[in-house]
Amino acid sequence: MAEEEEQGAEQPAEKKKKSSLVMTIVGVLVLTIVGGGGGWVVGGMLAPKIPAASETKEAPAPAAAEHAAAPAADAHGGGGDKGKEETGTPHVATAANGIVLLEPITTNLAYPSENWIRLEVALMFNGGIDPAMAEAIHQDILAYVRTVSMQQIQGPRGFQYLKDDIQERVDLRSQGRVSKVLFRTFVIE
Repeated sequence: MAEEEEQGAEQPAEKKKKSSLVMTIVGVLVLTIVGGGGGWVVGGMLAPKIPAASETKEAPAPAAAEHAAAPAADAHGGGGDKGKEETGTPHVATAANGIVLLEPITTNLAYPSENWIRLEVALMFNGGIDPAMAEAIHQDILAYVRTVSMQQIQGPRGFQYLKDDIQERVDLRSQGRVSKVLFRTFVIE
């Protein structure tokens, strides 16, 4: 009889150990699922929205892309102006097209002052080209870029803000005679 009492006492203790182990595993699984779901929700709120391919604007036509790529190849030693004269393809940025290439702007940023920026810009005029106005716009852009800090132009949004600010300054300076500001290069060192 003493043996039966000892076996009866061992069974509830063993049963209690198994149920506490099962409850611990269930608790860990529930917490893992809740944590994963919460991370997914917060990640969805913080992550930038990337539009699907069908939602983006139309890509430029292949002919336009080839036409734009040709001057870039020539600028990097791909044949020079002689090759253009022989093939008869006109240079995109010319006075005949109403586009003026400004001299490269190279200056240091406002903060940190050890970082430099190089910016090459072209102006698309509506009517006749005014070299004096183009030089005034060049100086205005240079003065503005000197006041910009690295934090203001970081990332794609910062670059878009820089482009918008420069376009606004050009619109004010030219009084509507310059229709577009074309960014050719943008380098920060």
